[in-house]
Amino acid sequence: MVYADERRSRLHGEENGGELDYRIEEKEAFTVVGKAMHCTCQDNEHTRQIPKFWEDSHRDGTIARLNAVSADGVLLGVMTDMQPGKEEFTYMIASRTDQASVADGLDARTIPASTWAIFTAVGPIPETIQSLFGRIYQEWFPATGYEHAGTPEMEVYPPGDVAAEDYRCEVWIPIVKR
Repeated sequence: MVYADERRSRLHGEENGGELDYRIEEKEAFTVVGKAMHCTCQDNEHTRQIPKFWEDSHRDGTIARLNAVSADGVLLGVMTDMQPGKEEFTYMIASRTDQASVADGLDARTIPASTWAIFTAVGPIPETIQSLFGRIYQEWFPATGYEHAGTPEMEVYPPGDVAAEDYRCEVWIPIVKR
């Protein structure tokens, strides 16, 4: 999709692999359906919990069910219920849907209209996405005039081989001006 208010930029970082490609886009609210779990950031436990959750969701058929109801063939990793000072959140493997009803065992959530900083990651998952999140919070936020909007953030996974060196996905962070 192309959006009228799209702005592309790069943040040059001396550490962690050079430039950080991102764009700013306005998007309307949309609905996602998926399966959720509680995660903790203590001792970086979420970096182990989330990949295991994806593996389990492939095995138990959740991914196939989400692909069947997906509006665009893209899978999402949605982080919700994040609160400042808390080291926990809800992680949902989801897909965007236009369907009115939700299949048994899946939950629906509305992602509010937002201004998003959208970052591109290239490389195998989960390592590439985990590294990108670190760079966003350690490099990008301090260097820009934006802060987190406090609404859900997302990993956006188009179809493809997530283990490939050239796999491309995105991280969407909701933002507001400071």
